[in-house]
Amino acid sequence: MSLFPKNFVFGSAMAAYQVEGAYKADVKGLSIWDWFCRHPGRIFQGQSGDVACDHYHRYREDVALMKAMGLPAYRLSFSWPRIQPTGDGAFNEKGLDFYDRLIDTLLEAGVEPYVTLFHWDLPLAWHHRGGWMNREIVDAFGRYAEKVGRRFKGRVNNWITLNEPTITVLCGYWEGGLAPGQKYLFGDVLRSAHHLLMSHGQAVQALRATSAKQAKVGLTHACAPSIPASASAADIRAAAQYMFNMPTEPSLTDISRGDLHASGWWMDPIFLGRYPKQALDAWKPYLNFVQDGDLKLMSQKLDFIGLNIYHSRLIRAGQNGPEIVPWPVGHPHTLMSWPVTPQAHYWGPRFFVERYGKKPVYIFESGLSLTDIPTPDGQVHDPQRIAYHAGYLREFAKAGREGVPIAGYFVWSFLDVMEWSDGYKNKFGLVHIDHSNQLKRIPKDSYYWYQKVIRTHGENVTEG
Repeated sequence: MSLFPKNFVFGSAMAAYQVEGAYKADVKGLSIWDWFCRHPGRIFQGQSGDVACDHYHRYREDVALMKAMGLPAYRLSFSWPRIQPTGDGAFNEKGLDFYDRLIDTLLEAGVEPYVTLFHWDLPLAWHHRGGWMNREIVDAFGRYAEKVGRRFKGRVNNWITLNEPTITVLCGYWEGGLAPGQKYLFGDVLRSAHHLLMSHGQAVQALRATSAKQAKVGLTHACAPSIPASASAADIRAAAQYMFNMPTEPSLTDISRGDLHASGWWMDPIFLGRYPKQALDAWKPYLNFVQDGDLKLMSQKLDFIGLNIYHSRLIRAGQNGPEIVPWPVGHPHTLMSWPVTPQAHYWGPRFFVERYGKKPVYIFESGLSLTDIPTPDGQVHDPQRIAYHAGYLREFAKAGREGVPIAGYFVWSFLDVMEWSDGYKNKFGLVHIDHSNQLKRIPKDSYYWYQKVIRTHGENVTEG
């Protein structure tokens, strides 16, 4: 007996920059990642996505692997600079033609496309115009959304405006570890986040106006949910508070007291039409860029909640508010040093639905980074990845049984892709890419396990 609802979607995901390659092909414009990778010391061993998995030229081979698996759904991203080289002005027909071919090939294979408009590869020309700091980008992103909405009307019926706005801003413009590698002042970080969320709202309006009536629109949020340290009501309240809100008594002289990684600052404007009061009060001096109507634009009606969840924090109620509890000695961690926390797929969706209402919840990314290598039999055996997905899926199913409207789970990633600043050393894929052998595709054990998950609609998940 399956643990999952009848219409639950099992999918997989990748992003344009990480998989396509062909970084200058067919009049494509440069992205901030094309530029960032050329700066020494930024990417592991100086690697880049110039070629990546060469999906641009080998997409038919990759879709054939999806079809052989029986994959019902694939989450991909459109490269904005491939479609519109400068992010404004003329559109590139050759770039649009590529996505025409890819979408048609997916549909012919019985794979439903879930398309993300922006997965971090900002056109470099926009960076030189101020990027998300520049309010003009809001209308430009809306024009891009309108173009693809019309072009793919009836063929793409699941749209994701933004991938992980939190990581886009905080890792790219504050901490500086991802493209474009900036370290803005705090007020400029808030301004960039504000314009990014406005761009989301503008894109939703454009997609609603141009897509088919049955099309669904949402976004996906990077979430490290809080897991209560015990079953006590106090710890559960503390975990929810830590996940969405700032610490108690934030101070303007200590910006770190206001946690910009907390989900409330990013998702409250979208789902509730307002910033969290505590943070708004503390950061008011920085918010002179907010104009009438901005929050209304951000808070467009969405059809689903999209979450990317890999790991979480353990939280308990302390005397002065929520406290982080260290993971026990020996707790399993991934190659990226992320704790393995299946319960995140129960508590994250539960807390989101409790705060924002009962919208369908998709996990659009979840996965385990390993150092997969072929063994002498020529295969790639990855039992840890199978155990990871089975455990996380079981917890997601538990949330569903307790009333969370779970809608789908997308394995990150289908192929071993270019993992941003970590290059190709961290491998998440169901299919191995052999960079020493002409990018040969080798389905891993997890590929065949997930094939069975799809065929049985998750009945084998209880087997681990």
